[in-house]
Amino acid sequence: MNIIFGDSIKSIPDSYTCLELDTFRVPGSNAMPTWCVVENIPLNEFPLLEAHKKIHTDLIRYYRAQQWNYCEQAIQGMMGKWGGELDSFYTDLLQRVMHFKQHAPAEDWDYVRTKEI
Repeated sequence: MNIIFGDSIKSIPDSYTCLELDTFRVPGSNAMPTWCVVENIPLNEFPLLEAHKKIHTDLIRYYRAQQWNYCEQAIQGMMGKWGGELDSFYTDLLQRVMHFKQHAPAEDWDYVRTKEI
């Protein structure tokens, strides 16, 4: 899996499977979305490719909307998909979801992850 930052996604042909991941902000800069290019999709997943893409896209949308129960169920259903390439992302996201279920994010939470460099 390759990670792409910001507007660089526009240079990737539509024939590739690209999925949005997180949005990051380095202090002093604008928020930048990250994407992945899924490289090794097993043949047996091809018939469900569009359904998997929709669930992943909905997962990101519902995460931003703080719909934790949907996120938890979607992540559990997506584990192992994409040939396992996104399992580490899904595991990390599930940990965040479980944390937010117990400790609601601040009112000004904007889903953007801040990273110090």
